[in-house]
Amino acid sequence: MSLSLALNTARASLSATSTQIETTARNIGNAGQPGASRKIAVTTTEASGGAYVVAVSRASDSALYTRMLGATSNAADRQAVLDGLNRLRTGMGDPTGDSAPAARIGALGDALAQFANAPDDPAFGVRAVTVAQDLATALNAAASTVRTVRTDADAGMARSVVRVNDLLKQFAAENDAVVKGTGAGRDVSDALDRRDTLLAGIAEEMGVTAVSRANNDLVLYTDGGATLFETMPRSVTFKTTPVLAAGMAGQAVMVDGVSVTGADAAMPLRSGRIAGLAELRDRSAVTLETQLDSMALGLVQAFAETDQSGTGAPDAPGLFTDGTANLPAQATGLAARLAVNAAVDPARGGSPSLLRDGGINGAAYVANAGGQASFAAQLQATGTALADVRDFDPASGIPARSTLTDFAAASTGWLEGQRQVAAGAADSEYALLSHASQALSNATGINMDDEYARQLDLERSYQASSKLIAVINGLYDALFQAVR
Repeated sequence: MSLSLALNTARASLSATSTQIETTARNIGNAGQPGASRKIAVTTTEASGGAYVVAVSRASDSALYTRMLGATSNAADRQAVLDGLNRLRTGMGDPTGDSAPAARIGALGDALAQFANAPDDPAFGVRAVTVAQDLATALNAAASTVRTVRTDADAGMARSVVRVNDLLKQFAAENDAVVKGTGAGRDVSDALDRRDTLLAGIAEEMGVTAVSRANNDLVLYTDGGATLFETMPRSVTFKTTPVLAAGMAGQAVMVDGVSVTGADAAMPLRSGRIAGLAELRDRSAVTLETQLDSMALGLVQAFAETDQSGTGAPDAPGLFTDGTANLPAQATGLAARLAVNAAVDPARGGSPSLLRDGGINGAAYVANAGGQASFAAQLQATGTALADVRDFDPASGIPARSTLTDFAAASTGWLEGQRQVAAGAADSEYALLSHASQALSNATGINMDDEYARQLDLERSYQASSKLIAVINGLYDALFQAVR
């Protein structure tokens, strides 16, 4: 080997080692930073001999990263649903306690039976009215919770859409840097890290699929197939509904003009926080709302007064009313409006004895025409109606033909079942996300011990190359001395 070739080899080795040391220092500096991957300085030998060319790449595992993105979307989806169901459960009361609707309906039946056994004791009438008020208040509160959960889910969808649009703008800038840098042969590993971090953020809000093209360019699609990013971000839009009335559907999230949420979604999202919030707003909460309204309608119907005069007057609200003089034609929104009739409420000048005698709606509805203090037929008939099997809304998601008490118990059981399923799914997805993230970190993350050890080896290599250059320099000096 000639001295010039040996010198060139030593200089190339020195340069390569210097770059490798710089890369390890860069890794050490990035350790602990979210989304940072291990950078690798790869050396290759030129065909002309001796010289080293260094290229900086990053550790990556596309399969693990894709799995982590999917787990991120699924976990965010299930957590959004679970959070909402937990709030609905709180609004419904303890399923095993006295505050649950089934327990309150049972308590009302007991209060009526006690009043029927002693119809001449006004204290039992007052107690029956009080229990009825507690039941109406509980249904009001549960309906209010449902409305609040739906409204909050709608607002949450709006916040998620804003975040997605912001992340897409940042993603566009990083993707452009990656594509241009790759085409120019520059080191784009940091830009790739930043782009991956942004993509993970998008995946929290909606399920996303990434397709790679030339020069590390990425095209993004939602997991339902809508184009989210191709060269430039696609518009993600959503209009909030400030007041979501009972039975009212919320607006759909649109991606590039295509609906991705709602019953009529052309390309529905399958995962991500937006999908979970949409499910909560438009399905789970609406189903519970239907169940509550069905209970309220059953109560109004069970206590309705019938015409006693034979004139054919229509049935009218009895103990329970929606605030009007007529029986409600439909159940929608009834749980929020349900109230105890003022005519039987002593606090508002009413008389609980009307439960015994009838006549809440006037003389035509009086059952105890003789005014007997021991009259119990009306109370017994009402108790029987309360316990009767009746038809409920088939959209309630639970058996539509049962007693009021059984229907209320089934509603509580349905909600608890939905919550347990969502909790189990959330736990499973978070466990999968944890494993995928750990595996990805092990494969691509930065280990400080490894980097320090690598740096020590490189420093020794650097010293060896420096010594070789010093030896060659000495040989050149000797050669020049001999020539002189």
